[in-house]
Amino acid sequence: MEDEKNLEDGLLDPNGGRNAMERIALIAIFDALTQIAIKQPVNVEEIISSLSEMPYEDCDPFVKEALIKTLAHYHEEVEVFNANMRKWTFDRLNRVELAILLLAYTHRFFLEEKSDKAVIIDVAIKQAKTYLEPKDAKFVNAILDNVLA
Repeated sequence: MEDEKNLEDGLLDPNGGRNAMERIALIAIFDALTQIAIKQPVNVEEIISSLSEMPYEDCDPFVKEALIKTLAHYHEEVEVFNANMRKWTFDRLNRVELAILLLAYTHRFFLEEKSDKAVIIDVAIKQAKTYLEPKDAKFVNAILDNVLA
């Protein structure tokens, strides 16, 4: 799958700081979405420990919380995104785009209550520019600007 290859090409060392943790969280969400799409049970511990290349207990708390809270609030988040899309539905977007949007929403509303909307959107746009087409990065910006109010 080209989306998966493009996403994993940017994986950094888990000790590489917050940007690395954001990328690992993004890939973890992507992997979980893939498992959901093929109707397989999502194994959070396996996803995170394999991406971080260490035992789950030693993995970064941000990555764990990002994946767990994204999955816990998945249906709620999808409803919010669908309500803010005119010609699209959330399930029609590619999985990388879905992961970027879900991570941004989870970060804003379930991880850090006082997180700055502009900073979260900036991170999401950088991810979109790295892994998606330029038009997709513009879409990510527009939808998050509405959804993360």
